[in-house]
Amino acid sequence: MPTRELVSSDARRLALSGSEVDYVLVRRRGRRGVGLKVDEEGLTVSAPATMPLSRIEALARESEPWILRKIAEWSTRKVTPARFVEGERLQFLGGGLELRLATGGRPRVERRDALLWVVSRESQAEEIRRAVVRWYKRSAKEYLGERMRALSQAARLAPPTLVISSALARWGSCNTRREVRLAWRLVKAPADLVDYVICHELAHLRHMNHSAAFWAEVERQCPDYRQRRARLYATDHLYRTF
Repeated sequence: MPTRELVSSDARRLALSGSEVDYVLVRRRGRRGVGLKVDEEGLTVSAPATMPLSRIEALARESEPWILRKIAEWSTRKVTPARFVEGERLQFLGGGLELRLATGGRPRVERRDALLWVVSRESQAEEIRRAVVRWYKRSAKEYLGERMRALSQAARLAPPTLVISSALARWGSCNTRREVRLAWRLVKAPADLVDYVICHELAHLRHMNHSAAFWAEVERQCPDYRQRRARLYATDHLYRTF
């Protein structure tokens, strides 16, 4: 996706239907229109650097029913954060890994079929969390790299530079230096949804926008992308538990 320079990010409040909704206003140099996003963090409004606040909030109010509906939907999608205890189920490529814990010996994490073994010196949740996150990041670099190479070849594109990120707000991005950033948490999603995100970013190598030509390229690479995108939107909160 095209890179736009961040100018400011401010917490504000917007009056909607007689109540006030907290939101984050993100201003970026080079942005043309106003964009709205509602996720587990709440409402984010993205706008051009020089657009007056009154104009931004007027445009946001035009989408009042959508904003309130999405906020209500997210309130019912709260997922219990991972506790990193014995027997806990963790998402990985759409399936579940059962967490098994052991103390003593060299700290390490090993996957054995559907079990994820964590050996640590102490059975503290934070130490276990750090070890599990390191394992997920390594696994993401390996798996996402393999899929990037395979899908690039299928699309007749030279593989871009892959950067594994810790982003929470977006699964992927692409810039004009042919760098594709993918969030390591994406490896928790089913394989076909991972492929959709990668195809989306690869399409940006030919079209650095969201034009009709861009979406035609996404469809060429991933014919059922609409269904996959809808499933990702409906389930992506499950992949952000840690």
